[in-house]
Amino acid sequence: MQTTSNASPEEIARFGKLASRWWDPDGESRPLHDLNPVRFDYVAARVDLRGARVADVGCGGGLLSEALARAGAKVTGIDLGQRVIDVAQLHLHESNLEVDYRVQSSAELAAAEPASFDAVCCMELIEHVPDPAALVRDLAAMLRPGGRVFVSTLNRTPAAFGAAILGAEYITRLLPRGTHHYAQFLKPSELARLLRAAGLELEDVSGLGYNPLTRKAWLSRLTAVNYVLCARKPA
Repeated sequence: MQTTSNASPEEIARFGKLASRWWDPDGESRPLHDLNPVRFDYVAARVDLRGARVADVGCGGGLLSEALARAGAKVTGIDLGQRVIDVAQLHLHESNLEVDYRVQSSAELAAAEPASFDAVCCMELIEHVPDPAALVRDLAAMLRPGGRVFVSTLNRTPAAFGAAILGAEYITRLLPRGTHHYAQFLKPSELARLLRAAGLELEDVSGLGYNPLTRKAWLSRLTAVNYVLCARKPA
């Protein structure tokens, strides 16, 4: 979540209600558990994580943050939800990992530590903020020259509406109703334009396939539903 100028109190509250079950692989965060290894592998294939400074923006309960830390990264995880940050910090006692979790906005982190991170991850967040362009500018500001940003989100297509809203929220009930708003989904071309406007160079766009019945996730050439992308800040 983001600052009061780029955040929805309803969104923060909605994800806060899921906080206590964030680490339950069969709970409401089940899709995040299933997608997390694929998202991590996508980042690890493009950044040497050993000793790298990585920001996880909108970290939630810390699924990706812990995976990055386990690979040797020095991770700063930020979210505006106090309840999810509490859960993330508590889980460190089980995992014995080190992550710097903060209740902090992307704008605040970008202002406090500009050009400080080798990689910035922003997974499944941009479709929840009122001003995606401002968020992208924050992500770019955090990156050191030569660093990479990773963003995953939902495409604005009928297929995404059917899978993420009708399918996941109403039919299978994998997600609480109201989790997503179709009008806030971004086409890859739109997100690429925001990245270029922030001074970043798009390197890759890949689809994220997911079968909720088998709980299998994979990278794909098809970006009609979920996709993940990588952009680089010029050196």
